[in-house]
Amino acid sequence: MKDRITGAKALMRALQAEGVKTIFGYPGGSIMPTYDALFDYTRGEKKCFDHILVRHEQGATHAAEGYARVSGEVGVALVTSGPGVTNTLTGIADAMLDSTPIVVIAGQVPITALGTDAFQEVDLVGLAQPISKWSYQIRHAEDVAWAVSRAFYIARTGRPGPVVLDFPKNAQVEEIDWEPKKVDFVRSYVPYPKLDKEAVKQAAELINNAKRPLALVGQGVELGNAQEELKAFLEKADIPAGRTMLGLSALPSNHPLNVGMLGMHGNYAVNLKEQECDVLIAIGMRFSDRVTGNLKTYAKQAKIIHLDIDRSEIDKNVKTHVAVVADCKESLPALTSLINKNNHEEWRASFKPLDEKERTKVIEPAIHPKEGPLLMGEVVNAVAEKAADDTILVTDVGQNQLFATRYFKYHHKRSICTSGGLGTMGYGMPAAIGATFGAPERTVCCFMGDGGFQMNIQELGTIMEQKAPVKMILMNNNYLGNVRQWQDMFWLRRKSFTKMMNPCYEAIAQGYGIPYQAVVDRKDLSAAIEKMLSTDGPFILECAIMEEDNVLPMTPPGMDVDKMMLEV
Repeated sequence: MKDRITGAKALMRALQAEGVKTIFGYPGGSIMPTYDALFDYTRGEKKCFDHILVRHEQGATHAAEGYARVSGEVGVALVTSGPGVTNTLTGIADAMLDSTPIVVIAGQVPITALGTDAFQEVDLVGLAQPISKWSYQIRHAEDVAWAVSRAFYIARTGRPGPVVLDFPKNAQVEEIDWEPKKVDFVRSYVPYPKLDKEAVKQAAELINNAKRPLALVGQGVELGNAQEELKAFLEKADIPAGRTMLGLSALPSNHPLNVGMLGMHGNYAVNLKEQECDVLIAIGMRFSDRVTGNLKTYAKQAKIIHLDIDRSEIDKNVKTHVAVVADCKESLPALTSLINKNNHEEWRASFKPLDEKERTKVIEPAIHPKEGPLLMGEVVNAVAEKAADDTILVTDVGQNQLFATRYFKYHHKRSICTSGGLGTMGYGMPAAIGATFGAPERTVCCFMGDGGFQMNIQELGTIMEQKAPVKMILMNNNYLGNVRQWQDMFWLRRKSFTKMMNPCYEAIAQGYGIPYQAVVDRKDLSAAIEKMLSTDGPFILECAIMEEDNVLPMTPPGMDVDKMMLEV
């Protein structure tokens, strides 16, 4: 006898077949049949999913992103139609720019009502197409198994990214004979390009002849699970390596070949040395404008080797001399086998005076101030020194992000969740929730400014309900700090609407039943951090930060990458 079930139950079985364990979502009218089916799969003998009820659909997508980033699995968000799904668009765009594999499933009005401006109808496929790897409408229940398998295949393979499924109500309630499907091929989609051995040979020749090689390490190494292959490559050829913001945990902070973070607010030496190296090897990174500065003058002296899985990134921003288009899990070992054992001690030593200059002028004053109000750098550094080595850093966006990524310590892979390409304020709190489910055995520290904290403050309700052990460090300077810094530096100190009137965060924490402590004086900081880290479950640590604390060094927007400012 055939197994006859509804499209909604078929979705449950299809998700189960993909290994989904956690779903972040928010119910509503058009997705109600699916939520009814989900009820049986979250309890009793049938239980195979944990459903996390977020407080806003944007929170669902960011939580799915956080889950995906730390677990290496596909994050899943389930929402209703109309405003429910339009609320997810920011998270979908964020996932697209940062190559994060998530699948967003949204209810939709029945296909008989499409085009009638029915209640909560919106053209989701049209809206999502430019900001996703694939968007598709499941018009009939018989297509559910195929569409879900295809969605997960596209989301997780090649360069990962978001996929959106529009699920009309009729397809949820129709009955079908269940038949599982497995998609592992899509015509015209080549997720793993064939390695060009001649390109690898040419790249190896350039590296073997280099006197001043420099590697730029991006998130592609993390996405390809090629952290060990990266170390083998760098160590054999003795190549110093800078890391993009999203690639920070691809190479441990204390690795001798790590020379710091790239970019506008990265480390001084590595940014200057991009303009001195003779061979530049970009590995799984996309030459963002925040890394390159002025493209007209960027690394013009260097031979450029670009290793990337996505052919569209080659020559998009920076003209390459050799492109190796493949998964870095494959391309790095192939390259390592052809390069010579080398020693670039003199070249690496040339970084040290610049490192010392930054340490003296910027780092020491930022993390060990002798007087005055608390600074963001010292708070981040103090947390990093006390947190376990495998702690996951989650940040919101703004000065908190830039200080946190600069001064945190990275010892293990997949240790950073931050919004890089889109720069989404409000990302931090829900992404941290997702991270606690993606890596429940690890501590999750989430740094936020007072602006970003309030962008998705409703997710404190999710933290309260789930007892999600997010350690929230609220660095409160009563400003939209990054915009304020730019106004001071480039807009004649005209602080146009960046001053914040803030609520009583202690009262808010009390309302959600979350332990809280405020720190105003630095003598209280150490004990407060220890209390936060030793408390079971969530904790809010509010730190009163100097209002006009600035992130330095800084390359002014549009300037040459080596024109970094060490002081304002």
